[in-house]
Amino acid sequence: MDIQNILAKLEITALNEMQHKSMKALEKGGDLLLLSPTGSGKTLGFLLPVLRQLKTDVEGVQALILVPSRELAIQIEKVFRSMGTGFKVSCCYGGHSTKTEKNNLLQPPALLIGTPGRIAHHLRLNSVDPQTIKTLVLDEFDKSLELGFQAEMSTIVGDLHNLTTHILTSATELEEIPAFVGLRNPAKLNFLVAAPVAGLQVKYIKADGKDKLDALFLLICELGNEPSLVFCNHRDAVDRISALLGGKRITHDVFHGGMEQDEREQALIKFRNGTHHLLITTDLASRGLDIPAIKNVVHYQLAGSETIFVHRNGRTARMHADGTSWIILGAEEYLPPYIVKAEHVTLKNSAQPPAPSGWVTLFLHAGKKEKISKGDIVGLLLQKGGLAKDELGLIEVLDHCSFAAVKRNKAADVLDRVRGEKLKNKSVKIVMSE
Repeated sequence: MDIQNILAKLEITALNEMQHKSMKALEKGGDLLLLSPTGSGKTLGFLLPVLRQLKTDVEGVQALILVPSRELAIQIEKVFRSMGTGFKVSCCYGGHSTKTEKNNLLQPPALLIGTPGRIAHHLRLNSVDPQTIKTLVLDEFDKSLELGFQAEMSTIVGDLHNLTTHILTSATELEEIPAFVGLRNPAKLNFLVAAPVAGLQVKYIKADGKDKLDALFLLICELGNEPSLVFCNHRDAVDRISALLGGKRITHDVFHGGMEQDEREQALIKFRNGTHHLLITTDLASRGLDIPAIKNVVHYQLAGSETIFVHRNGRTARMHADGTSWIILGAEEYLPPYIVKAEHVTLKNSAQPPAPSGWVTLFLHAGKKEKISKGDIVGLLLQKGGLAKDELGLIEVLDHCSFAAVKRNKAADVLDRVRGEKLKNKSVKIVMSE
């Protein structure tokens, strides 16, 4: 395993301390309990040791990673593919086509990633042979317990009779690890620290009156087009804020558990590629999502606990970058005692809504299953669409669709130019994804 080559593909210069120690702890096999905060890079911290245990001459699933959410499963799969290991990886989760997953599993991947409910379903269908699985990773295990996946995880682990390695990760300290996990004298790495995250500033705003929407609007205007997450405790608050911002013509998107899977995927894609700089969300987005370079986390509603507050803040000031955590307090709200240092900020009364992003997203009705690659899309949009390289942004290819960010002022012209063009000798519908 050439780690430097893998890091180069991931555009990472070096492993951090946690990643180094995770690899060292698993060099001789055995089990690992890894406690590390959100945004610390623990996905790579367990993927590298898992990769080291995969063998090219073994058929069947060799390693299984269980995660609490679809988005986290997709993220880990994306990281593993980017590592360019040569090993097949498959991803299974609710909201995804079971038929497609079963077809993928006919030629078993070396690494299988999925949510507990869907993996348990495939085991019941005999889509996966549990006897070949030697390594089990329970990622974000605390979140999986919180979401009520204990029964499914217990059933899955009970089917895995030939495990040699258990890796359990958690972003919070666990009072007790359930017996069904089967940890055997694990090496324990604890990177959870109570000290403030370097590079993170905490600021708070006192809203006039009971309704904080006006204060949020003024803050959004002040932040401009810096990538920002606004956290609420409930879906209805997310939708209410979205309606307000829509009325004020502020481009944004929403993300919560009441949305369909494809809607959630598109919201994250547009946030990643810069089409939207503002995402209004519940705590579903506080853990394990691939949304880098976030400058601001806004707590529109106070987090229910210090742990949730920390997880939300973990979306910014990541990997040595700077970021700001903003707290909006109503007239009768006060900072909770666990926030010991925060700067009071008064917002300007006059506000200018941020201009729309310079990027828009094109939606292509074809993806991996139609044998479409990023290179195919690049060729189409540059050669046929007339774009310059700096006018084409992030491209993401999913199973049956793809997304490409292009400069807003070029989008209409590109659509005209590629109308009727083919990808892999097939007509592909391309539209603007608003």
